[in-house]
Amino acid sequence: MSHQPVPPARPRRPPVRPAFDPQTQPWTVADTGLAAVAPDRLAPDALRRALRVPPGEPVEQAGDEMRYPGREGVPVPAAVLIPLVTREEGPRVMLTQRTAHLYDHAGQISFPGGRIETTDADAVAAALRETEEETGLPRSHIEVLGCLAPYRTATGFVVTPVTALVSPGFSLSPDSFEVAEVFEVPLAFLMDPANHRRHLATLADGTRRHYYSMPWNEYFIWGVTAAILRNLYRLLAEGGAQ
Repeated sequence: MSHQPVPPARPRRPPVRPAFDPQTQPWTVADTGLAAVAPDRLAPDALRRALRVPPGEPVEQAGDEMRYPGREGVPVPAAVLIPLVTREEGPRVMLTQRTAHLYDHAGQISFPGGRIETTDADAVAAALRETEEETGLPRSHIEVLGCLAPYRTATGFVVTPVTALVSPGFSLSPDSFEVAEVFEVPLAFLMDPANHRRHLATLADGTRRHYYSMPWNEYFIWGVTAAILRNLYRLLAEGGAQ
């Protein structure tokens, strides 16, 4: 009997945690000169038109040139899905809260996703696989639209966000090891910069770090997830890719 070779596991890098409390850092509302995305641009057909063509470089790319110790070097490719659930009352963004013991971004609000493995055909395949593994969302309910420009993180990943419409009527079965909770936030709330905060954290060595947050109810959406949502806002506010 022949056996398929098992691909070697990627070496793990040191775990990292923020050196500050992201919820208590000073902030300002990040809405100067910016208006909320008009409701007609958030309708499913409008989202299809706006997101089917890959855009250029993200406007709000933090570019996290800063890296946590042990996370330097070539970034690890990763992909996340931005699931836009087409509810009758308006589209909602499906998000997950990661469990507290995870190696990367523990306890944070995130899109479903993870590393792009050698067995994945591309970023879209990785995002769909990770979404199904983490949440149990059936692929039959997912209509992939396109990809936003990759986003570099301070934790040493380069993340490709994949946008998708999700039809209602699905059942979820979250992976309890990785996912503490799956919830939805109205897209209209997230696409209104009056709900965007820009924080400034000063680290112990004097380094200053800016980041976004979008608190909603008891959920503190910040960091990479908030930055990707800010990039999505910019794209939709400008009418989408031409």
